[in-house]
Amino acid sequence: MMPEPTVFIVDDNQAVRRAVQALVESEGLAAETFGSGQEFLDAYDPQRPGCLVLDVRLRGSSGLDVQDELRRIKATLPIIILTAYGNVSTSVRAFKGGAVDFLQKPVVPEKLLKAVRSAIEMDRRARDVAATRAAVTKRIEELTPREREVMELLVLGKSSKEIGEALDLSVRTVEGHRGEVLRKMEVSSAAELVREVLAARSET
Repeated sequence: MMPEPTVFIVDDNQAVRRAVQALVESEGLAAETFGSGQEFLDAYDPQRPGCLVLDVRLRGSSGLDVQDELRRIKATLPIIILTAYGNVSTSVRAFKGGAVDFLQKPVVPEKLLKAVRSAIEMDRRARDVAATRAAVTKRIEELTPREREVMELLVLGKSSKEIGEALDLSVRTVEGHRGEVLRKMEVSSAAELVREVLAARSET
């Protein structure tokens, strides 16, 4: 089972960290705080779901530098930028870097909570999609070379007769491979197989 989501809070102002933590925990959500970007990066675990509430102006690396590093390592954790020094160029860089929200301090508590809930849901959906893709990919890898050939032609919409002609196999043999493909891929029809394989190979 996937662990419960955590709201990771990075701000070098202790009072702000505590206030955001108390707000988040009042909603029944887990929260962890960090006084610097490096402290968070050192502790970051991509397997832990949730979201990141990140201040822009930090001692040492800025929040945007932290965001750039997370993007470099292909982290998928949704980021909410929280700053008292927002401007157009900062917000543009934040959104280009993948931030899902950009909030100005002092932020209305309800607005921050709404952003946090939205980010956590976004993370949950993304992890569900990634898990499904990984499962489908694993099942494909467990097919024999011949079954994989049959599967690829099924995905292209070919009939058993057409697959037989392409692979120099009898229709009966193709039907046998087709049945094994559907069984191993844990689907009940060629149409369902097509949907799963195309979804697993999609970039979005």
